[in-house]
Amino acid sequence: LCLVLLLCCSFSPAGFCSAVCVEVPSETEAVQGKDMKLLCISCMKREEVTATTMVEWYYRPEGGQNELIYQHKNTNQELPSRFSGRLQWNGSKDMQDVSITVLNVTLNDSGVYTCNITREFEFEIHRPLFKSSRTIHLTVVEEAGEDFTSVISEIMMYILLVFLTLWLLIEMVYCYRKVSKAEEAAQENATDYLAIPSENKENCAVPVEE
Repeated sequence: LCLVLLLCCSFSPAGFCSAVCVEVPSETEAVQGKDMKLLCISCMKREEVTATTMVEWYYRPEGGQNELIYQHKNTNQELPSRFSGRLQWNGSKDMQDVSITVLNVTLNDSGVYTCNITREFEFEIHRPLFKSSRTIHLTVVEEAGEDFTSVISEIMMYILLVFLTLWLLIEMVYCYRKVSKAEEAAQENATDYLAIPSENKENCAVPVEE
């Protein structure tokens, strides 16, 4: 997934590069025993770059209550929970990507994850607050399901291989028969020539026009 794209402005005389933030939804299915990145992106406008950002991650099991599991404000803080020792900060330095990663996912990690972002912008006159939230409904499965697109691609590949194999066989048979006919025709011509009496062979020469 493309999260934060860095596009270099090649037309700029100074070669200035600016960051372009793209808000992308997180994946919602994890595999037991694997690591899962909970994607949370909140883009800031160019005039809003200077800001103090606080991030809070909550987890709610099915039929349960929200529980604060991770907090980021100047420093990272993992709160005591079922995820203790399994949460890792995976955000960007500009705090537009504030994702975390759950290590060694278990089946009990299925549930609703909420990412709350609070920004205090540092303008000269006032310091307004901006709040946003992202919700991820995560399902943990025992084994990764096979992607339908990859299955179709694999089937098409096998069909193409069979078609190419048949086409190659047909071409080989056609070329073999063509060469065989040419050899038979050459052999027949040689046999016919040898069957002509020697006195008549001289008359077979093509007359040369003066």
